Amino acid sequence: MTPPAEKNQQKEYFARLMMRAAKAAVVVAFTLILIKSWAYHVSGAVSLLGSLLDSLMDILASLINLVAVRFSIVPADDDHRFGHGKAEAIAGLVQAMVIFLAALFLLLESGQKLINPAPVTQADTGIIILVISTILTGVLVAYQRYAVNKTASVAISADRLHYTGDILMNLGVIVALVLSGYMQLYYADPVVGILVGSFLLYNVWLIGRNSIDMLMDREMEEGDKAKILTIIRSHSAVRGIHDMKTRKSGLNLFIQFHLEMNGDISLSEAHHISDDVEAHIIAEYPAAEVLIHADPEGYIEDISFSEQ
Repeated sequence: MTPPAEKNQQKEYFARLMMRAAKAAVVVAFTLILIKSWAYHVSGAVSLLGSLLDSLMDILASLINLVAVRFSIVPADDDHRFGHGKAEAIAGLVQAMVIFLAALFLLLESGQKLINPAPVTQADTGIIILVISTILTGVLVAYQRYAVNKTASVAISADRLHYTGDILMNLGVIVALVLSGYMQLYYADPVVGILVGSFLLYNVWLIGRNSIDMLMDREMEEGDKAKILTIIRSHSAVRGIHDMKTRKSGLNLFIQFHLEMNGDISLSEAHHISDDVEAHIIAEYPAAEVLIHADPEGYIEDISFSEQ
């Protein structure tokens, strides 16, 4: 079995990584707000306004994330025996609502400018600012991807999702500035604004879905469940398994099942077999909390899920 001290060290490392990623997002968002505000002031491009609005939403969402991540990594206590991981999902829902409002505002502004198009001034300044923004955002997304791969954090994943969208958005706004500022195709600016607003609404759906999945204790992916079943059945003393349930909450992954063994073995031997199976699962899923109920072979209760 994985030593408790080793598991705690790993969780502490994951927690530090999540906090660093959350803080980095706040710093980058604040920097982008400053430079985009100046660029919009001198250019007046509504597509650039959309990018600025998104950055304003980003910093609000990232601040919420920072608080949620800080709360979610607090160890379990007497009142929260399963930890505080679902704070991440709550933060994700708040992010979704904030981004939804920003998208609606942008769509309204773009619609008005589509009806009454206006020229874009100093497009070159906006393009330079957006190139700088894209580079900064790209570095942040790379770091967030690393953090998500290590921790599977819902909050950091939501942040990474809309910052990835920012990169695509910046590229679209650059195209709009080129078309509007240099080719006098004034409709390009509001059209890109509408596309950006639509993309933000799509992000709202993705973030909301992932957050609700965690709050509703959605099962692990089928591939992971199949892998866990394979690990369990690989033990020579295992005769069967039934009633397996899984869920995720923040950094914690919870796996529970009934393990069937020879009914003639001692309680002590059944305990050792369960410990061996748990150790093999944790070797593949270090953040898992595994709960095993030992049953004699062939004994199946009245249950809702069964693996034959």
